[in-house]
Amino acid sequence: MINGKSILAIIPARGGSKGIPRKNIRDLCGKPLIAWTIEEAKKSKYIDRLILSSEDAEIIAVAKKWGCEVPFVRPKELAQDDTPGIAPVLHAIDTLADKYDYTVLLQVTSPLRTIADIDGCIECCLQQEAKSCVSVSEAKENPYWMFRMTQNSTLTNMIDDDKEYVKRQDLPKCYLLNGAVYVAETNWLLKTKNFRSEETVGYIMPIDRSVDIDCEMDFKFCELII
Repeated sequence: MINGKSILAIIPARGGSKGIPRKNIRDLCGKPLIAWTIEEAKKSKYIDRLILSSEDAEIIAVAKKWGCEVPFVRPKELAQDDTPGIAPVLHAIDTLADKYDYTVLLQVTSPLRTIADIDGCIECCLQQEAKSCVSVSEAKENPYWMFRMTQNSTLTNMIDDDKEYVKRQDLPKCYLLNGAVYVAETNWLLKTKNFRSEETVGYIMPIDRSVDIDCEMDFKFCELII
């Protein structure tokens, strides 16, 4: 709880990962990938309840082993390849009898995020009185130096800007969603069905904690950092 507001944290983890089979419970430096998120979330001084949303019996068993509550089994129709990412979150909010002022989404694929990032994003949301806050990291490749290619292979600027940027230091800073932490007022989230809108603020995380595991190279990179 923070400022008298209750916090629910949800870890979604389905069993049908196609890019990396069984990704969510694959070993990463001695423990399942999902365990990295569970362990950090349990350190939070603000999260009142941490739950898993999954349809997969093995993932559920692993999550319970690492101390995560599993109050329900997610319906299989909400665990398909084309299921929107927000769907399991909305389902969890509707399914739980207890209601919470804020909802936090923690994706399994961000094992390098720390408790400082989780609680920092929550603090940022409430301190700025924002409807939602999402974690971002500075873009390594700046779109001001990117181009579109026409049918005849000529290059045009991706972003129209009269100013010519010669040095990287002069480029406007750009940020990417890193997928690590999403925070929102629960009632607002139920209405918008999206963690991000024009009312959303960003919480900046360092690049070295912003790895989002999507392929084998990401796994190897995380192992090297850890």
